[in-house]
Amino acid sequence: MTTQHWNDPNANVEASKYQNPIPSRLLILQTVAQMNNRGEAATIESLGLHFEILGDEDRFFALNNRLKAMLRDHQLERTDGIHFSIAPLPTIVTGKVASNAKGFGFVVLDDMPDLFLHEKQLRVVFDGDTVEAVATEFRGKPEARIVNVIKHAQTEFVGVLSSDDDGYFVQLSGVNAHQPITLTDENVSEFGANLGDSVKVAVIDFPTYQEYATGKITQLLSGLNDRELIIETTLQNHGIPNEFSKAALDQAYRYDEPSKQDIQNRTDLRDLPLITIDGEDARDFDDAVFAQKRAGGNFRVVVAIADVSHYVTPSSPLDVDAYERGTSVYFPHRVIPMLPTVLSDGLCSLNPKVDRLCMVADIKLSRAGKVTGYEFYPAVMHSKARLTYNQVNAYLDDPTNETLPDDLVQNPDVLKSVDTLHQIYQLLEQKREERGAMAFETAETYIVFDEDGDIKDIKARTRGDAHKLIEEMMLLANTCAANFALEHELPVLYRNHDKPSEEKSLRLSEYVKTFGLSFPSENPTHADYQRIIHATKDRADAVSIHSMLLRSMMQANYSPDNIGHFGLAYDEYSHFTSPIRRYPDLMLHRAIKDKVTKQKPATPLYKNLDEAGEQTSTTERRAEEASREVETWLKCHYMTRHVGDEFTATVTTVTNFGLFVTLNELFIDGLIHISGLGDDYFTYDEKTQTLVGDKGDVYGLGQQLLVKVAGVNMDLLQIDFALVKQLNENAKPKTKKPRTNKKARSKKD
Repeated sequence: MTTQHWNDPNANVEASKYQNPIPSRLLILQTVAQMNNRGEAATIESLGLHFEILGDEDRFFALNNRLKAMLRDHQLERTDGIHFSIAPLPTIVTGKVASNAKGFGFVVLDDMPDLFLHEKQLRVVFDGDTVEAVATEFRGKPEARIVNVIKHAQTEFVGVLSSDDDGYFVQLSGVNAHQPITLTDENVSEFGANLGDSVKVAVIDFPTYQEYATGKITQLLSGLNDRELIIETTLQNHGIPNEFSKAALDQAYRYDEPSKQDIQNRTDLRDLPLITIDGEDARDFDDAVFAQKRAGGNFRVVVAIADVSHYVTPSSPLDVDAYERGTSVYFPHRVIPMLPTVLSDGLCSLNPKVDRLCMVADIKLSRAGKVTGYEFYPAVMHSKARLTYNQVNAYLDDPTNETLPDDLVQNPDVLKSVDTLHQIYQLLEQKREERGAMAFETAETYIVFDEDGDIKDIKARTRGDAHKLIEEMMLLANTCAANFALEHELPVLYRNHDKPSEEKSLRLSEYVKTFGLSFPSENPTHADYQRIIHATKDRADAVSIHSMLLRSMMQANYSPDNIGHFGLAYDEYSHFTSPIRRYPDLMLHRAIKDKVTKQKPATPLYKNLDEAGEQTSTTERRAEEASREVETWLKCHYMTRHVGDEFTATVTTVTNFGLFVTLNELFIDGLIHISGLGDDYFTYDEKTQTLVGDKGDVYGLGQQLLVKVAGVNMDLLQIDFALVKQLNENAKPKTKKPRTNKKARSKKD
């Protein structure tokens, strides 16, 4: 792939569409504006020279076509037939509303800077609505006036029953707090709702500039605990389906246990000692593993994945619902599955001691861990044991442990397979290191709840060899599946992860200089990341440093065009191992099965692979945002009970307005505003990532502090801490004092 030398705000989108991306429309608009402002001529040749593609015939041709399209769409205009300039703002623009809990918002536009929305404009919309707006300017900044709401993102909301002199209304929270929904007295009486009750409300009439929205209560939620309530609210706010259609449920319940007809023409693996290894609280088991040593010191690895494609047939009701969801969504103590539980926890779960249909990756490895061959085939299996990570870790730590389960210690074939899997894992981990895959130190946590659904504790999740073993076997199957799909040109989606942008590389380069380390400001390699990881892994602030490394990476996505996976250091990668919970895996299963069984592929319900890639990438991001939002809400809610309490914390981010810290025991993030750092006047040193006070106080990354919970804002989901004292005075960041204090940043700024 041709090296890209520019920093494109829409690089992800371009890379997902084109193998050799050209500048996006937004980048072209920004560049033309800058050239015009400097008095430089913006022509096709000067733009090609600026983007360093003048000598690349194909990309220069594509750039020319994009410029023509931008002229056609009135984004650019031409003078003398040669020079480009920015066309006047279009009369009407179309975009999505992104509102903020602070009372303002934006119209988010494709290929154009977002337009600001004042509070008055938000009166007619909810967050996520698609609108037509007049693009205007106020004091030289782009703004929008909404003229038409094309599509409302949702019609049901969750809020709290409130009242004022005009009657009852539902008060929403967060990004929709600006939009009360009025109710009739009769509707409130019908449900017996009381002030302060949480309710689900359906909108009858949407708001105008003159009138609030009107609605009706459809469900009383006052019986739900806080955890259940925030999950229900988040599902509504993100438009995540949580009920299956009747047709999909009817289809799911029509299936029975595998019959003789179902297992015809399948490879019979029921005598093979396949096992599942999952977490203690797992309810669905979509992968089983087996390994054995072969002649000459080589290995065989069998990864069996539930054959979801046998049940979820293309364009069926189950397929329609699964595609709409795109993925399962995971919340603390609750899952919104992609498939009905009768399948995800039943027929498509590789439960122990029962026959299950599966798709198999049967892989041959050399004694050095190199793949020497593989085959894929549909099979029937019979899991010999449902083991947990803790059980396998306990066995690997001490095979004589008397508490180990009988399914493990009393089955020699299972024991031999586990031992071989562990040996292979060690080989693959070494190869992972050799190819430069990244292994970050990150803090994974889980929330412990009491019987009432309130948070009892937040604990770190530990990862032993059993977790890593299964992860390596899944990576092995995924890479083989990607290789098979590429070799046979199958209609599938690849899991792509692009290299970091120049802007992010430059920022990271400046950041690691504070630790006396070097990092290239452009085109970093896996080895560059690996070097930083190794150099910092034993530091007290390793988690925060590695979080910065992670944030410098691009976001992974699904696309029909394979570009490889930078983070895992794979030239080709796909998702094969979780068709229960990810639609791209289901697509890959279907394509592989059609190929190996020589069946004609059925017509899919999506128009093309580009559409499927966009849908599955979008639903994945939606699920991640919803899960993160719920966890953040729960942590903030937990901290409302600890206002005034003191905790130890680590500085994870330094900004010109204060310090972001993470509590060492609870892994909860919050802000110490610059005004709470003492009486110094502080200057922010971006290169060293420090706040430097004129009286000698210095605050930087990794410092240990004693902090007090000063307040919690549940609408903004923000926690404010106050500094009590520094705990590692001898480990203060080393930095030069600012040249002058006259322009130093005041604590009041």
